[in-house]
Amino acid sequence: MATLKETKDRINSVKTTLKTTSAMKMVASARLHKGQSLIENMRPYEQRLSRMLQAALASVPDSPELSALCRQRSEDSHDPEKVAIVAISSNSSLCGAFNANVIKEVTNRVAQLKGEGAEITVLSIGRKMAEAMKKIGQPTPEDLNSLIAHPEYEPVAEFAQKLTDAFLAGIYDRVEIIHNHFVNTASQKVVTRCYLPMERPQVSGADALSDDYIMEPTAAELICALLPRVLRLGVYTAVLDSNAAEHAARTVAMQTATDNGEDLLHELTLEYNKGRQQKITAEILDIVGGSLS
Repeated sequence: MATLKETKDRINSVKTTLKTTSAMKMVASARLHKGQSLIENMRPYEQRLSRMLQAALASVPDSPELSALCRQRSEDSHDPEKVAIVAISSNSSLCGAFNANVIKEVTNRVAQLKGEGAEITVLSIGRKMAEAMKKIGQPTPEDLNSLIAHPEYEPVAEFAQKLTDAFLAGIYDRVEIIHNHFVNTASQKVVTRCYLPMERPQVSGADALSDDYIMEPTAAELICALLPRVLRLGVYTAVLDSNAAEHAARTVAMQTATDNGEDLLHELTLEYNKGRQQKITAEILDIVGGSLS
C-alpha cells in the first residue's frame, strides 16, 4: 500500500496534468471552431464550382484540357503503374487515434499497390505521416509539413499545380488523396479518393447550360479557367478537412483525458483521506494504550 506521502505526490501530479489537459482542450476547441468554419464555408463553394464546370462541359464535351486530365493508363502497357499518394496527418500528437487511423490506411494502401506491382511515391503532409512512411521505406521527397501547420490557399494551390503538372508529364499515372474527413466534433473517418485522372462528368439535361445562354467568355475558355481551380480546391479542401478533423479529435481526446484525470483524482483523494484517518486512529490508540499501562 502506498504511503501518505506517495499518495499526496500522485495527487499533486494529477492536478498538474489536469491543468495541462484542460488548457489544451480549450486551445483545441478554439482552433476547431475556426477550422470547422473554414471547411463548412469551403465545401459549398467547391461543390458549386464543380457544378459550373460540369454544366460548361455539356457545351464542350470534348475539351482537350479535360481529355488530358482524364487520361487513363493504357491496359496494354507493360511498365509498372506509377502512383502518387498524398497522405495527410497532423504535425503533433495527443489527438487520440487520429494519426494512427490514417497511417494504417496509407500503409495498407501502399502494401496493396506494391502487391499489384505499382511504383509508389508517398507525399506526406504532416510530420507524423512523414515519420511513419520513412519507417516503411517511403520517405517524402520534400518537406510538406507547413501545408498542414498553417493551411493557406496559395502554398496548397502551388503544391496542387505541381501534382497536375507531374500527371500531365506522365511522371504519375494516378494520384490519390488519403485523409481524415471531418464529419462532426465526435466523428472523423478516413477517406481515400482518386484525385487524378479525373472522372468524366456525367452531365444531365438539368445541369447542362441551355443554348439560350450567351457565355462570355466562351464555354471552352470557361473550362480552361475552371479546371485548374477545381483541382486546386480539391487539395485545399482535403487539407482544411483534415485540419478540422485533427482539432476535433484533439478536443475529444483532451476532454476524455480531463474526465479520466478527475476520476483518478477523486479516487486518490479518497485513498489519502482513508490513510490519514487510519494513521490518526492508530496514534490515538497508542496514546490511550500508553495511558492505561
